[in-house]
Amino acid sequence: MKSFNGKIVIVTGSTRGIGRAIAEAYALEGANVIITGTNADKAEAAAADIAAKTGAKTIGTELHVSEAASCLSCVDKAIAAFGRIDILVNNAGITRDNLLIRMKEEDYDAVLDINLKGAFLMSKAVAKPMMKQRSGRILNISSVVGQAGQAGQANYSASKAGLIGLTKSLARELASRKILVNAIAPGFVRTAMTDALSDEAKSEINKMIPLGSPCEPEEIANAALFLTGERSSYITGQVLAVNGGMYM
Repeated sequence: MKSFNGKIVIVTGSTRGIGRAIAEAYALEGANVIITGTNADKAEAAAADIAAKTGAKTIGTELHVSEAASCLSCVDKAIAAFGRIDILVNNAGITRDNLLIRMKEEDYDAVLDINLKGAFLMSKAVAKPMMKQRSGRILNISSVVGQAGQAGQANYSASKAGLIGLTKSLARELASRKILVNAIAPGFVRTAMTDALSDEAKSEINKMIPLGSPCEPEEIANAALFLTGERSSYITGQVLAVNGGMYM
């Protein structure tokens, strides 16, 4: 029997990259998955592709995580289709990198709105149905730079560090209703965005990783399955670093 058979999962920012890998991993394990992105056509296409590959039931829907109404609409669609929500993965995120003295205020705000406020709004939207069920899992995708910081990423680092604080606070707040809240802090992950870096830049980054190579999106997905599965039923408020030793 598949380990997530019949579970209902929302993965934000799941049309590509880490989010897509996580969504596919749940689908392969029997979950019904809601695929989200800021572009409705791309979300629907990704959902159809995942369904074709895995045989899972999927829904693709437009979602703007920094807007409360959009978050509530996404949750309502999931409940209308499947009757419940078992797992939320807050993965949606953006970058607007620059040095502090050059960073525009609107770029700081945009990153915090999507990466941190978005996770707050989606968690708030699923909290009520999960509390009624007296069960649920919320998983926040943080980052190694939320733990260690990174020059030129004050906004991104702040948002990802904020996710860690949000994780721990929600874990305490929701534990009495049997809702577990955890986070993953990925290191350098191989995606279309990182593949575009020069060979020299990749080499320099790999030198900072004791295991000597970037993480694959599927390795983050494996960690997500663990932290939201039955084998982690007594784990909450924790941050699992998946970074090849980049930060210890």
